[in-house]
Amino acid sequence: MTDAVEGLTGRMAALLASMDGDPARFFLGTYLRTTRAVDAALARGLFEDPQWVAAWVVDFADRYLAALRAWRAAAPDVPLPWQLAFGAKPGLPPEAHVLLGMNAHINYDLPPSLLAMIPPADFADPHLLDRRRRDHERIDGVLASRVADEDLALQRVGGRRTPVDRLIAPANRHAARTFLKEARRKVWRNARALDAARRRGDGEYAIRLADLEEAAAARVRDLLRPGPVLLRLAVRGFGVTIAPAPGGAPA
Repeated sequence: MTDAVEGLTGRMAALLASMDGDPARFFLGTYLRTTRAVDAALARGLFEDPQWVAAWVVDFADRYLAALRAWRAAAPDVPLPWQLAFGAKPGLPPEAHVLLGMNAHINYDLPPSLLAMIPPADFADPHLLDRRRRDHERIDGVLASRVADEDLALQRVGGRRTPVDRLIAPANRHAARTFLKEARRKVWRNARALDAARRRGDGEYAIRLADLEEAAAARVRDLLRPGPVLLRLAVRGFGVTIAPAPGGAPA
């Protein structure tokens, strides 16, 4: 285990141990197991730039952990997508809390995290940017490989499922893999749009980041509405997109 990711998973595990009865523990537990899977992939040499990936994994996770700490402390600066996800009804099924957390984290936290880890000069280097993109896509494979195991883990903590639940489980797992890939592809486009905005100055970047926050929040609100969530995701997708800065590079 890399030192950086080991420290991260240690912090996540300690926090999880303190969250008995808190529905936010469902997403944190899933996230902890997934982070350990990414670290195992790092150890296997899956990535082209493992040092960069390890640093990125920590930066990305810390954005979620900061939002969670702020929410638990009733701080006023919790990003809107996280306010909605953390504030969901506690009685929702565990998989619903995980879906809300994934949506807020991937759609809102991931593009700024990529920007933090890819400075403007690197965005301007097509060969280096392609390396970053390929490692970003390799994470997709790790996430997809976890879907079935995470479904079983949530089943254990969520109680008995109905025969219909068991019947549609394979379709739900396939859908989850599809939605994750679609969302993370849009994340890359949004990171390109944010990079174009930051080149135009702090004001333009702040506008685009606010656009991203509202788009991610709107998708969480959509997931919270009654009705067939998977059908809505099939129509609208899991991810969100923001427009590039005027005159900026296409996302």
